[in-house]
Amino acid sequence: MSLTIMAKKNASLLVKLVSTATKTTKTGEEKLTGYFCVKKRNPKNLPKKLEFRKYDPVVRRHVLFKEEKLK
Repeated sequence: MSLTIMAKKNASLLVKLVSTATKTTKTGEEKLTGYFCVKKRNPKNLPKKLEFRKYDPVVRRHVLFKEEKLK
């Protein structure tokens, strides 16, 4: 007989942090840069949405990144 020990499920979720910086296009419209990064978040420890101030290489500045659902 062999015993199999199962690991517990990980409670962490993957979330997408999207840059809130805007970039002006050639036509004069303001659009989001579209730059994002992915982080792990444990909803038990952090019930609120994540917000970080990180570097956005598209606009070459530190900007606010807000959490969105990862599709």
